[in-house]
Amino acid sequence: MSEFKIYPAIDIRGGKCVRLLQGDYDKETVYGDSPVDMAARFEKAGASWIHMVDLDGAKEKKRVNDEFVVKAAKELSANVQVGGGIRTAEDVAYYLENGVERVILGSVAVQHPDFAKEMLAKYKEKIAIGLDARDGYVAVNGWLETSEVTAVALGQKMAEYGAETFIFTDIAKDGMLSGPNVEAIAELAKATGKKVIASGGVSDLDDLKELANYRNEGVAGAIVGKAIYTDKVDLKQVLTEVDQ
Repeated sequence: MSEFKIYPAIDIRGGKCVRLLQGDYDKETVYGDSPVDMAARFEKAGASWIHMVDLDGAKEKKRVNDEFVVKAAKELSANVQVGGGIRTAEDVAYYLENGVERVILGSVAVQHPDFAKEMLAKYKEKIAIGLDARDGYVAVNGWLETSEVTAVALGQKMAEYGAETFIFTDIAKDGMLSGPNVEAIAELAKATGKKVIASGGVSDLDDLKELANYRNEGVAGAIVGKAIYTDKVDLKQVLTEVDQ
């Protein structure tokens, strides 16, 4: 059976651990003063991967909260994947050379596909492509703008370029605890023939079990944020029951 991994999420803004509602920077809840302590808590619960996002970086198009990501990657034994504000070859190298296991290219993959192609050729499975979609179209720059490219079309192009892992977020679902867009996630996995990690909307154990039903069709995991912070999901329990 194919693997299905749970990725507890840490979104960093102003050095703190926060969650936004549908990516809206005006709808923020602070859940902790230290992203590194939060990552350590997740690792203690049994997580083998931690998903970290530099929200300030996504908005400012450069690394801003990278020190916290690197600290977590160096201090913990769990694997860290990071997204947000990664725009240059130097950004990618910086993270990978400092203990981060996987770097997510989001907006830059839409706006500069040749750059994504170059990074995929160089770092292979260490690069994931983040596809954040609104009504099927990819959104960029901290979700502040929507492009004219569909998630499926971009996914197929990146798969041709060597991408093995995609992270798919349905923005309408993000932070809403309304259940993930399982159909769109499975469709992307089928269209690309690659691994897709679901992000956005996970509200409970049942959502994760439903996604895990598609593990043999390419749905390789789920990123869980708000549901953990609001105690709708017991991380230890889902890691025991769903993470394989």
